[in-house]
Amino acid sequence: MKISQGAPGAKILAFGHYQPSNVVTNDDLSKTMETNDEWIRTRVGIQERRIAAPGESEIDLAVQGGGKAIAASGLSAADIDLVIVATCTLETQIPNAAGRVAARLGINAPGAFDVNTACSGFCYALAVANDAIRAGSATNVLVVGVEKFSPWIDWTDRATAVIFADGAGAAVVGPSDTPGIGPVVWGSDGDKSDAIIVKDRHSFLHQEGQTVFRWATTSLHPVARQACERAGVDPADLAAFVPHQANVRIIEAIARKIGADNAVVAKDIVLAGNTSAASIPMALSRMIERGEVESGGLALLLGFGAGLTYAAQVVEIP
Repeated sequence: MKISQGAPGAKILAFGHYQPSNVVTNDDLSKTMETNDEWIRTRVGIQERRIAAPGESEIDLAVQGGGKAIAASGLSAADIDLVIVATCTLETQIPNAAGRVAARLGINAPGAFDVNTACSGFCYALAVANDAIRAGSATNVLVVGVEKFSPWIDWTDRATAVIFADGAGAAVVGPSDTPGIGPVVWGSDGDKSDAIIVKDRHSFLHQEGQTVFRWATTSLHPVARQACERAGVDPADLAAFVPHQANVRIIEAIARKIGADNAVVAKDIVLAGNTSAASIPMALSRMIERGEVESGGLALLLGFGAGLTYAAQVVEIP
């Protein structure tokens, strides 16, 4: 089955990902806060997560993930003319991440900008990359989702410390005779924007877990189904469902409601934690690496999180 989107334009050529080497298990966290392995697995489904070393910057993570995506695409840095980085955890906002990542990768004079819609950021950035290629504004685009949450977390607060992690996922998007990226369905619910917040640079991330859980499990499956409809794809024909890796219970609840009965459902959160904008490309990159999905199959991506923002699209697996 193929994606229906009218005029041809763009497809994902390859994915890449990078995780820091430092593994933090649930047992490790139980030594510094009132929690345990069973409590964490029951509530969010996480067994372990990766945390960047003190000297390992968000740009370092993005360069590693982005470099692997470019290598896997068969292109060179010289072929990339636009870089988009989705992130919400930069230590400083100026200069942006995209320009620094491009320079480190040897990409000469590309368009370069960041997108901050938190956990939906990769899907937003992918939609922009698709539109830029279809409109003729770019030829090959590097899209990176990257987060270094560890400096923004109170590591004595089990409500957040057990969930969030560091990592990067990336995709190279290029031109195609047939559409390989379906129309995006995106939006926001600003009335609930305080549900996930960092008040200022001297504050840690705060999340109203129950508010986010109710919103995600009741409001997002229609968005996912609409993305399938706009792409002309029956959910039963999906090879994979790759939602933001927020919580295993949220993932399972949405998967049941969209009717993607034959799809492999990504549960990368179990060993990676919640890496926000990095979670979708990282999860799909690892699924491809493990041989869990085949090239040419269709995957439904669904990002959602702080803002509250959401975005979904169907893509052809490279």
